[in-house]
Amino acid sequence: MSAQPQDTFVLIDNQEDLEQFRVENKNIDWLAFDTEFVGEKRFHTRICLIQVATENGHYLIDPFEISSMDALMAFITDPNIIKVTHAGENDYRLFYANYNVVPVNTFDTQIAAGFLGYKYPISFQKLVQAELDVFLKKGYAVADWEARPIAQKQLRYALNDILYLFDLWQQQASHLKKLGRENWAKEEFAELEKEEYYQKDPNKEALNNNLMRALRTKEQLFLLRLFKWRHDQARAKDYSKEMILPSKLFSQIVRSISAGPEALKKNRRIPDKISRNFGEAFQKMYLSDPTPEERQVLKRISSKEISDPKQEILVEMLYLVLKYHCIDNDVSPNLVMSKSLLKNILNNNNLSDSLLGNGWRRELLGEDFATWMRNMDRLQLKLESGKISFAIAD
Repeated sequence: MSAQPQDTFVLIDNQEDLEQFRVENKNIDWLAFDTEFVGEKRFHTRICLIQVATENGHYLIDPFEISSMDALMAFITDPNIIKVTHAGENDYRLFYANYNVVPVNTFDTQIAAGFLGYKYPISFQKLVQAELDVFLKKGYAVADWEARPIAQKQLRYALNDILYLFDLWQQQASHLKKLGRENWAKEEFAELEKEEYYQKDPNKEALNNNLMRALRTKEQLFLLRLFKWRHDQARAKDYSKEMILPSKLFSQIVRSISAGPEALKKNRRIPDKISRNFGEAFQKMYLSDPTPEERQVLKRISSKEISDPKQEILVEMLYLVLKYHCIDNDVSPNLVMSKSLLKNILNNNNLSDSLLGNGWRRELLGEDFATWMRNMDRLQLKLESGKISFAIAD
């Protein structure tokens, strides 16, 4: 496995070759990688191929017959090796879920692009074309990566995802340095290097459901349990959650459950198979008293929504100011803060402190904007003498 020309690669599909890869690359300074995976119709996303580039060549790692990926994961956690990815969050999530590793010393070209005037998120294909004037074909984006043997055309497609990461990284790093934004980018990359970034809130899906706020407490508890039941069933069977219980049925089940299993059967929008197989289980879930842990989760349901037209306009104006400021500084607004997150700050001022307490966002947006965000609950829009301004009420 010696140095490879630009268009060649080594296919690694057994433990011995992976160990040889580790030995051959033990002194590298950088590693670029991407993954191909399949998540449809399953709970546990399956990694099907890992494409790796180092100063020694290009490698396509087929993990199906490899019993341990420790040899590769050692590079991911090595602080002396910089890891280069594009939209690496997804790949790192897979590594955390499958191998329990958190990356160290990262550079993400999609995040970097957001600091260099590009829309965030931007596809790898568009970024490579814009920065390196190379057009990449994407003919196998939805190929069956579980099929074996992998077709040579698929392998060539997969190779494209790593061939240009080194040049892209070098060019972006140079641009960031010229703009004085190296530290901004590093601060954002550091989020990828925190274990809590990959730890999922088991109740997030239920708490974020639009139906939750409109329900009474008993129905809220049932909906919370229904989401958990679906999650546990999907995990146990390795099915997608939609295969266990389609989300479109949740509102129908919640509306019918208080009248008992017969009401589920009579609801023509609920398939007979669902009401027949799970009706009694759902009824038991509905009637059971809440546990202390469930009571704590229910307290997290926010009843506060932006219903005041003035508040809606205020949030819209703040976002327009943010967006204008970002465009004026060639930073993607989506990288800074989404409009939905801005709305959420009305319900939780701690979000403002975590986002704008210090760091690159505060430096970019300025002290005035940070002050407005900290006082969102008292912020007012002033219209005086043809001028628009923000003021904080006493």
